[in-house]
Formats: sequence, structure tokens, C-alpha cells
Amino acid sequence: MSNFDSDGSFENEWNERGELAWNEFDWERYLRDQEETTNRYLAFYENNLEHPQRIDEVARNMGWDDGQWDILENSADNQGTSELPEAITEDFAPDSDVYTLHKNPIFISTKAIYLRARRKWELIAADAKNMPQSIAVNYLTTLHHGEDQSVQAIHALEFGDYAMAISLFKRALSALNRTLALINDSRANQWTAVAAYRKDVLMSLFDLREIWLRVIGECRSELQRPVEDDED
Repeated sequence: MSNFDSDGSFENEWNERGELAWNEFDWERYLRDQEETTNRYLAFYENNLEHPQRIDEVARNMGWDDGQWDILENSADNQGTSELPEAITEDFAPDSDVYTLHKNPIFISTKAIYLRARRKWELIAADAKNMPQSIAVNYLTTLHHGEDQSVQAIHALEFGDYAMAISLFKRALSALNRTLALINDSRANQWTAVAAYRKDVLMSLFDLREIWLRVIGECRSELQRPVEDDED
């Protein structure tokens, strides 16, 4: 992600999609494919839980370059074009003329890790014997809020608005901090199921934080880079 364009110019991309004309069935198939990509990321992630550099290792497993997130290069300019980053189109050759948010690597990794955290929590929260309802609901609420803010931030990335992306990622980090506070609370950890969940998922929450901080750092670098003259 070290060289993405910061000019945010994306006039009429959606009007330049060529002769693409999909019906509801086509889009449903496309969305199912993207869901499978999220599940594939999660499978790689589970297999690399013990790897000290698991974020980068999973990115390599997904074919995303060397883990530097430079697959986001020119993400705003890629909307509605057939010249997508090679890592993104590799697994979607038949639909290479289609690029949506669902193919954004930050979106995929964020959705996958949140899916892991939420799915495991729902399994134990479904039994009232495992924890009070207040803990179950409050924790799920923070997960939902953090995921919502992060997806909005990724939307901002797609539109090339890196300052807005930073603000939204900071909100997502704030929500993530509340999630961490709840899962680290000594009263919650008196419940055996909560303590076991914390042991399993805590590092995943910190991985989310690491991913977002990387993106924030790259966005700030882009905002500080001098704007090149059009004539150049």
C-alpha cells in the first residue's frame, strides 16, 4: 500500500463500466464468491495462528504481494476499469472487469477477523449459563460498532479520501479499545467461558489493530506527499 494515488480523482467511474450488464443472479453469484474469499482468508488465518508474522503470512497465502498492502495502489482509480491490481484479479479472472469493495484486501481481512471473533462469541453467549446477558450484549455491540466504522473507513479509502479514512479508522480503533476493555475486565473473566474466549481471540483483536494502524500510517504518508503537477 506504499504507492497508492492520493489525488482522489474518480469522476464517473461507474459510468465507464463498459458493456457490463449483470442481473440479480450474476451479482448474487459474485457476492457468494467474495464471501468464499473471506472464508478462505479466515482458513489461512486459523492455520497461521502460531506464526509470529501471521498478518503478512496470510497476505502471502492470499496472493497479496509481500504483505505490504500495496495491493491498494490506486484503489480509487481502479473502480470500473479492467486494469486492477494483479493480486486482486488473480483469483477472479472471469470477473476481472468488476471491482467492488468486497475485493479490497483490508475489507477482506477485517471482515474475516471480525467474523472469527463474533462467531466464537455467539457460540458461548447462546448459553445463558456462560455469562450474564449484559456482558454478552455489550460485547457484541462493540464488535458491531468497530466493524461498521472500519468498513466506512475502507469506503473512504476506495474514494481516495485518506483524511476521512484516518478519522474513521480512529473511530474503529476507539470501538476496538472498548471491545478490549470488556474482554479484559476482571469481572467478565470470572466466567470460565469468557476467559477461554479471551485467550483464543485476544491476539486477533490486536491483529485488527495492527492492520488498521498500518493503513493509517500509509494514509498519512500520502497526505504529506507533495501533489505532483498535472504537466509532470
